[in-house]
Amino acid sequence: MNSRSLGHRAPLLWVLLPLMAGLVAGSLQWLPFPPGWSAAGAVLAAGLALGWRRAWAPGMVLGVFLGGGALYEIRRDRLPEWDTLPLREVRATLEIDRVFPARPGDWSVSGLGRLVATDAHLPELAGQRVYFSVGMKRDDPAPTRTSRLAVTGVLQTLPRNAPSDTFDGYLTGQGMNFKLTRARITGEVETADAYHLFCDKALRRFTAILGHGIESHPKFGGVLRAMLLGQQQELNDEQKDVFRESGTMHLFSVSGLHIAVIAGVIHGLLMLLRLPAAVRFAAGGILLWLYVDITGGTPSAVRAFLMVMFLHASHVLRLPGNPFSALVASAVCVLLVQPMQLFTASFQLSYGIVASLLLLGLPLGECWMERGALFTYLPKTSWRWYHHAIDRAWRWLLGVTAIGLSTTVVSTISGVVIFKLFTPVSLLANLVLIPVGSLVIISGFLALLCGLAGLGWLAMVLNHASVLLLMGIGEGVRFFVDLPGAFHAAQFFSEGIGYAVFAGLLGVIFFGYATNWEMKRGGFWTPFAFTLLALLAGMSLIPPA
Repeated sequence: MNSRSLGHRAPLLWVLLPLMAGLVAGSLQWLPFPPGWSAAGAVLAAGLALGWRRAWAPGMVLGVFLGGGALYEIRRDRLPEWDTLPLREVRATLEIDRVFPARPGDWSVSGLGRLVATDAHLPELAGQRVYFSVGMKRDDPAPTRTSRLAVTGVLQTLPRNAPSDTFDGYLTGQGMNFKLTRARITGEVETADAYHLFCDKALRRFTAILGHGIESHPKFGGVLRAMLLGQQQELNDEQKDVFRESGTMHLFSVSGLHIAVIAGVIHGLLMLLRLPAAVRFAAGGILLWLYVDITGGTPSAVRAFLMVMFLHASHVLRLPGNPFSALVASAVCVLLVQPMQLFTASFQLSYGIVASLLLLGLPLGECWMERGALFTYLPKTSWRWYHHAIDRAWRWLLGVTAIGLSTTVVSTISGVVIFKLFTPVSLLANLVLIPVGSLVIISGFLALLCGLAGLGWLAMVLNHASVLLLMGIGEGVRFFVDLPGAFHAAQFFSEGIGYAVFAGLLGVIFFGYATNWEMKRGGFWTPFAFTLLALLAGMSLIPPA
């Protein structure tokens, strides 16, 4: 593999990198001209790339970079005078885009929405996306996505760039300019569409199925629903703390692991029906999307869905696809449609971990399998059954360990940057708990299918199997958390240093993959050495209060 093979294997990387750079430049206001000029410059650069063969590469990169800067400003849609807009009460029509799960007994609901109409003296706010918090009566159901409500509340301007470790930072990372709090509903302007009403009804049905027969184990039933449906409000504070301190909280957000496992289950079931490949692709895509959207359509789940579909499409169409090119294609699609996701911790963490897995974990596993091959003194044709069994187990162990190490270097840095937590035990915890967690996801998903098919007794059996696995996960998590030095509150000396380290680590991984991890350039040791040096030089432990 030569130094150009990385771009050859994922050509859209030449679009993704300048697009990300342009979005960052737009967020930091580095472009000294308005978005209209940036867009015009992008068009001129693209025209230069198309009209002059020798300038196609720099022209395309410059055009995408300027287009990224313009796209940020257009999507952020923020007027300078809003920075000094005081708190004020407004009457508005709010369209619900996403509802955050509320704890049992909570009489308010929050989420993300869009102001469809506002008071006459604030017409420029129409179309703005907002965070909302609305008081509810005791027995009122939570609003459904796409429904429109007449509300009255207090409108507050968010900072243009809030600190990333705050809730305001999360909202500005989503492209929000305002939040509407202390709101009350004065009427329903329009009910949700039929599709989202179906999704809401299906979610309630899923919740009931995953509790069938395990009512005597409410704690584990809540954990099961958290894993399969992303309902983290089912976890109590103690459970959240334990999973966070062990570095395994990702098991409870419907994201890459969940979508990959469920996609595999759906594909296997459709294979049993012996359907044509194109039919399996279409049917599997529809079923997988329904699961993603019924469970809330979170950005992390949608990103994982896109990557799975790109990869599956390359196999169906018999194109020379690979997992990394599918990852890059999904990232480009996400950023073109929702460019503000680049600034969310979820986007950075999920794509960083998957990129490390593909570019570092898989090659490292292959290297170990080649160098650590067993029974090399025997021709493979003379192997007995136990030779094959030991060899498969050994190769699986090497592969899992390599993947665990590759994802741990990214999650270690991102954990300090994003969560202010250093968890040395997370590698061991994830190596043990991710395979068991995958079994819980498979069992829970099959329980959902059985419940929907009317096989309640089989769903109950599968739920009990999930509870047994969850008991083992609970004991395992507590074991790892109780180890000396399992977790520490920590932070980099500044947020800028933390993100520079995170970007530098990904750059080291990209360079290593592009150079075939040659030993003369540091080999597979480079990202681990970089991570260790970055932690020693730039991280400080926070003493307990």
